Order: sequence, then structure tokens, then C-alpha cells
Amino acid sequence: MPPSYLDSHLQGIQPQMVRSELEDIVGADHISVKESDKLIYSTDWSWMPQMWLDRGQPLTTPDYIVHPGTAEEIAAVMEVANIYRIPVIPWGGGSGSQGGALPTFGGIIVDTKRLNKIIDIDERSLTVTAQAGIIGTQLEWALNDRGLTLPHYPASANCATLGGYLAPRGSGTISTKYGKAEDLMMSMQVVLPTGAIIRTPPVPNHASGPDYARLFLGSEGTFGIITEATMMIDYLPQVRLLRAVLFDDLSRAIEAGRRMMTRRLDPMVIRLYDPGSTASLVKQVLGYELEGAYMVIGFDGDADLAALQEEKAMAICEELGAQDLGREPGEKWWNHRYDFYYPPQTLMLPWMYGTVETVTTFDKLEQLYWAKKAAIEESYADWNIRYIGHFSHWFHWGASLYDRFIIEEPPQDPRGALSLHNRVWTTAVTTSVENGGMINEHHGVGLKLGRYMRLQYGPAWPLLKNIKEAIDPNGIMNPGKVGFGV
Repeated sequence: MPPSYLDSHLQGIQPQMVRSELEDIVGADHISVKESDKLIYSTDWSWMPQMWLDRGQPLTTPDYIVHPGTAEEIAAVMEVANIYRIPVIPWGGGSGSQGGALPTFGGIIVDTKRLNKIIDIDERSLTVTAQAGIIGTQLEWALNDRGLTLPHYPASANCATLGGYLAPRGSGTISTKYGKAEDLMMSMQVVLPTGAIIRTPPVPNHASGPDYARLFLGSEGTFGIITEATMMIDYLPQVRLLRAVLFDDLSRAIEAGRRMMTRRLDPMVIRLYDPGSTASLVKQVLGYELEGAYMVIGFDGDADLAALQEEKAMAICEELGAQDLGREPGEKWWNHRYDFYYPPQTLMLPWMYGTVETVTTFDKLEQLYWAKKAAIEESYADWNIRYIGHFSHWFHWGASLYDRFIIEEPPQDPRGALSLHNRVWTTAVTTSVENGGMINEHHGVGLKLGRYMRLQYGPAWPLLKNIKEAIDPNGIMNPGKVGFGV
């Protein structure tokens, strides 16, 4: 058995030998060991490493950053990693918010962005096949030129990759009608931790045995690296009808959304802000000073069908006491929907914050919101904590609660700050689970939520661990993430 990477990587000759092997695979121009590059790849968009760096603390950095150009090159990198037991961390756009791409144990960062080609656009079957390193917006532009769209519009689209859409089971702005990224997936090519290159079945719906393709959705690079995907696409809609309404009661607003979904009105979006978000975010980003629960609803498609769906939705809202604010506020929200997540509007240091979003069924949704609000605000009142949320991704059985906590004056000591951050997350996540929610809906598990996977899955957790060990016998793939250790 060769010595493990962790045993040998402090010896001066060994790292250079590994570097030479990696250069033989990807070329000297596509590997970096520069300290500046290592620092860049030591943090994603999660609060934890950004705070740590801001406080002048050293971050764990990768040992090598490789930029492969083919799935075969990635497979060869895997072979080297297995020989030396070197951790491998897949990297797409680095836009994750849960620490899922952090090089917690050093190792090899595999940046997939050279895999950026569109392979095929099938206008008969309405699918697109592309390499997984393509940036979402670039893929969308190419489809738009042909009157088509990949109806997955996350706020991270300008920097996230196609593989980054799929690996954490992401949701986009119009998932309420078109589904999450995983629902749009037809098939994938994946490089396994052993270096084997596989393709999942060409269609997602069949009865040809277990649906093993879904193992890689939500595994966040712990089961392998997605290198190519075929996705369902749609025609660009003839119209997009946006409208805003205002409820003076959050309970009736949630009920309006439930009725739209259970009566199959097929809205492309329902975005419902709680009163705290209405008074803060809606005012800050859109400029409207309102009291109550602000809701944006949208319908798309053929003009006559979308108009009829909107008419029926408005009847529901009016029956439940909503005030019709008209089209302009809805269209303004659509045109500025990403502004909520970018500077200067987004949450940033020196504040402490976290998006502790969850998802549950309609019978538990409102109860879950109030339980989390009370638990967080009461437990951390000494820190003047704020809790706000909106309901953003709706299903025929329930909806997601995209909720956040904010502390404007957190501890300055980095360890004290991280400890407080962890405690607030524990309160939020345990309250979600106790009230019928999941630990997460679409941001993924990453490093931040890994410790709650046992809580979420209980007796089923050993099954997932056994699958991990079977697929990745040497434990090299993104160790420490999604609850899997080393």
C-alpha cells in the first residue's frame, strides 16, 4: 500500500513529483501552485471563510490547482490522486454559500471551467447537451439566439456552472413552473473517484432498474465530478406577465400561494416576502415603502393562456383580501430580481448572516416560519438579531422558506464569531427538522450543514455512508463535505 498523501506531503520531493505527474496530464500551462491562486481557491461565497480571512486568520489552501480540458484528463488526475491518496475538490464557479468547495484538507482543486463547450442543441427533442464547466449565462445566451431557454435562472447564473447547478440540486427563480435543476436533467457524464467515466441513462424516466443517476445530484462532488449534462429546454415564452399584490396578513398570503399551486394554475414564480422583508429588502432594492406581505406572481407562455392563468390567480388573491399593486411593481421586481444578491444590496461583512432556508409541506409551512422566527429571535436577543424570510420556490405539495438571520455587530474575535454563527445555525436547523422541514432546499449541504445529516436521515444515514465508501473507496473526493468524513 503506497503511503498516504497526508503522511508524505510535507516531504519536499513528493509534492514536486506529484506536480510533474499532473503537468503530464493537463500541461504546465494548466496547473498552478502560486500562493495568490491558492488563496483565491481557499474561499467560496460562504460566510465562514470570508470572515476568517477578514479577521487575518490563515485559510487552508489547495496544494495544486488544475484546469483539465477533457473528462479523460480528469480521469487521469483521479488515478494520480488515488495513488497518493490526495483529496480532490471539484470547482465550478465558486459561488456556493455552504463551503462545499473549500479545500478543507488541501489537495487538488479541479476547476472545470475549461469544459465549456455546447455539444448539441436538439430542437426536436428540446434538449441541450453541454460540458459541465460552461457558465450558466453563456449557455443561456446561446439558447436565446435560437429562441430557446434553459429555464433555470438562479441568482448565481453569471458565475455558476452547469455542473454547479446540478451538484447541489439548485433552484432557480422560475422553478415553481419548470422545476429545479435536477428536474431538468436528462442524463450526465460523470468521472467517478476511481477514474472510471460513466454515462447515466439517456432519459430520466424509465423502469430499467434503480435510478442511480440521482446519486450524483446533491452529492456535491463527493461521489464524482459531473463533466457533461443533457438538459431539457423550452421555447422562449411569448409573454411573461408579472404582477405584485400586497396582503396585510401573512397567513392569507401563504394560503393564496397554496391555492394557486394546488389548483394547478402553473405560475412561473410566486415570491412572497414576509413583513420584515417587505419593510427592509423590498424598500431597499425596489424603493417601495409598504407594510404587509409583498407578493410577486408571474405567468408565462402563450399570451391567451398566461392571461387566463393570471386572471384566476388574481381572483384567489382578491378573495383573500390582497391589494392589487399592478404590473409595474411586478415587472420592476423581475428586472431587478438579482440585485438582492449582489453588492451593494446583498448581506456582507462586517455583518454576520446566514441563509438557513428549508422546505416543507403546506400543512406545516406557516407553523415552521413562526417557530424559526421565535427560536432565533428569542435565543439571540442579546445580539439584536434580525430574522426575515420569503417563500420562493413552490411545489404542488409545499414551498421553500428562504429565511435569513442578521447580526450587525457580531463578535470580532474570529473563533467567538464562528462559535456564535454555528450556534445560530444549530437553532435554525434543529427547529426546521423538528417542525417537518429539511435542513436545506437548494443551497446544498457543503461543509456548513454536514453535521446535521445524521439528524436529518437518522437510521438511513449509514446507508448513504456505505454508498460513499463503495463509490470512493479511498475517500479522496471532496472529504469533509455533505457529512462524509475522511
